[in-house]
Amino acid sequence: MNREELGNIMTVRTKPAALVVGISNGHQENEGESKMEPHVGLEFNTAEEAQEFYSMYATQVGFKIRIGQLYRSRVDGSVISRRFVCSKEGFQTNSRTGCPAFIRVQKVDSGKWVVANIKKEHNHEVEASGEICPSRIQRKSFPTPRSSTGGASRTGIRSHEDDSPSAVVDIKRLKKEEMDAVNGPSGEPSKGLEFNSANDAYKFYYAYATNMGFRIRIGQLFRSKHDGSITSRRFVCSKEGHQHPSRVGCGAYMRIQRHESGRWVVDRLQKEHNHALGSPLDPNRTVNGTPKGCREEGSSVLENLDLVETNGGLSLVKRGRESRIDNDWYSVLLEYFQSRQAEETGFFYAVDMREGKGMNLFWADARSRFSCAQFGDAIVFDTTYRRGSHSVPFASFVGINHHRQPVLLGCALIADESEESFTWIFQAWVRAMSGCRPVSIIADQDRVIQHSIAQVFPGTHHRFSAWQILAKEQENLGALLSMDAEFKYEYEACIFQSQTASEFDFSWNMLMDKYNLSDNAWFKEMYQMRKSWVPLHIKGTFFAGIPVDGSLKSYFSTFLTAQTPLNEFIVRYEKALEKRYEEERKEDYNSFNMQVVLHTKDPIEEQCRRLYTITMFKAFQKELLDCYNYVGTKINVEGAISRYLVQNCGNGDERNTVAFNASNLNISCSCKMFEFEGVLCRHTLKVFQIMNIRELPSRYILHRWTKNAKFGIMRDSDSLGGSQNFKALMLWSLREEARNYIEAGTASLERYKLAFEIMQEGRRNFCWQN
Repeated sequence: MNREELGNIMTVRTKPAALVVGISNGHQENEGESKMEPHVGLEFNTAEEAQEFYSMYATQVGFKIRIGQLYRSRVDGSVISRRFVCSKEGFQTNSRTGCPAFIRVQKVDSGKWVVANIKKEHNHEVEASGEICPSRIQRKSFPTPRSSTGGASRTGIRSHEDDSPSAVVDIKRLKKEEMDAVNGPSGEPSKGLEFNSANDAYKFYYAYATNMGFRIRIGQLFRSKHDGSITSRRFVCSKEGHQHPSRVGCGAYMRIQRHESGRWVVDRLQKEHNHALGSPLDPNRTVNGTPKGCREEGSSVLENLDLVETNGGLSLVKRGRESRIDNDWYSVLLEYFQSRQAEETGFFYAVDMREGKGMNLFWADARSRFSCAQFGDAIVFDTTYRRGSHSVPFASFVGINHHRQPVLLGCALIADESEESFTWIFQAWVRAMSGCRPVSIIADQDRVIQHSIAQVFPGTHHRFSAWQILAKEQENLGALLSMDAEFKYEYEACIFQSQTASEFDFSWNMLMDKYNLSDNAWFKEMYQMRKSWVPLHIKGTFFAGIPVDGSLKSYFSTFLTAQTPLNEFIVRYEKALEKRYEEERKEDYNSFNMQVVLHTKDPIEEQCRRLYTITMFKAFQKELLDCYNYVGTKINVEGAISRYLVQNCGNGDERNTVAFNASNLNISCSCKMFEFEGVLCRHTLKVFQIMNIRELPSRYILHRWTKNAKFGIMRDSDSLGGSQNFKALMLWSLREEARNYIEAGTASLERYKLAFEIMQEGRRNFCWQN
């Protein structure tokens, strides 16, 4: 098969089972077999043969397939593994159900492709055998001197050819005459207005907006779960959302819904804007005369676009999967990566290649990889670039060190905001960090990011970025929050003051009933995802104490701005690293050479001052001092476990329940501070005082918060995570120590001689073991 054929779309034709091209153990399948079945060990000459075989098998069983992930060699970048999946894999469209069925083929030393993994079970009904037509499968093209002809991209939400004509809003075809001749009502929009088509509704709202002095664009659409047809559309003010500095989160919109009669009816409407309106626009202007932002999001023919969730909303994006990273960035950064790797063996970088083109980039230096061994338990995936018009889509992985400072754990350039891109970036991070997976991650709530995190970090608690929640909150509840003080109080009390899940559920339902929010789609959706943003559900997971409002100092702060040019990026990037390293070195020095004044005679205070960094000891000391303002009362005893009600002497409403096990000194509090922050709370310290505990059990002083967090390998036993993580930790610990030793020893000739003598003496005293 030549390159041109690989670049084109191929329609797989059904063949009888007797003509199967798959080879098992080097022999062709028996012609007498009535049904072909994929199995582990089945061999093919090429990946294309495996794809065709699986397509024919799918046709016989009654489902369709598409191309899934591919994996490349770290040595030469060649494809070494491919996945072919059920067409209903994932959740990017309403028609997909997250079906797990797939086969994965792997290239072996002989050059053959062998089925390495297989999952036959589907989570949906398959059609009757033989009734389904083989799907059109895209063959990924190799780079050739001439351009490829034909070829569609990956399927997103279906093009408008699949929908009824009344559902299509094709802005390019709306001529001036059509805009003038609105078939239906005119004047002010109101609930209950009817239109023959979505086009007519758009033309009506466009004319209204022109008269009022604002511009519009196409917002969300909704599809039927049964047949995938469009059932509802939103037309919004051009200043809706916060994806661009010119947008202010305006809540004005008109939504239309298709009724059984086929007509489209206005069922939701918001006329108020949160910005000043302009003078009435020229009614003779065509839609193509709208500003650039409107043209980009609304004027392309929908059949060439996919609907992708970004920043909590839905946006139309090109199906071509073009990288948003300029080509110059690839050449400059790759040259920088190679020079860093030559200087620093621990430097890691990866490039995502698709169809011969560079896409996503990921990199992490040795310091970041070492830091992850100690501080990779709670991370932030910082995509600040998505808030405004940044010149480059730069993202970073950030953790919290033992001084509560941000610590860099890796960087990425994101070519496109697809699930495939985010999945690749997360997988690259895992490879760079020797398989480390965080306990928790703070990242945006977009569906594609949620799915990628669930796939790559299946046991990790995903917490939504606070800025995104606040932005969507203003869009969907802004008017109510600003106009009704009682609602604002009750809403915030529900979120921040609920102590139990049942209490939160009750308060949320009361808000929904009292303020008629049962039809608010965002309000209902946020309840379904409450475990990813409500403090009550977040505080049971370790987030290194990052506040629930999400306020974390940006790692790169003012060094990298929205408009940082390429010729300054690397210089500013390295300046930011050096500034952060210097801040950490300063805190390390202070923690080892300075002491905080003790305020009590409690031996526990002296114990923690000896172990914690200054920053963490001050946090603990505050809890210890505050516990003297509390009183604890035993309320229940069950065997070795006693329960105490601990409440503030001056505020009877502040109360928490503490469970203490006298047999093993285990203790837990309903406030969940230790689980969330890794530092014991005032309530547990009060019970320790009552029980006359003079020394804290070592498990309640997390190694990650101590002065020696970066040195040695003794960590909390529960956080080691197995021998592989333990070995990686030893490796990075020794490597970091060696790097620091070399830096200090090469400062001068005298230091070099001394360092060399010490190293020789250490080598003589070292006991070599197998």
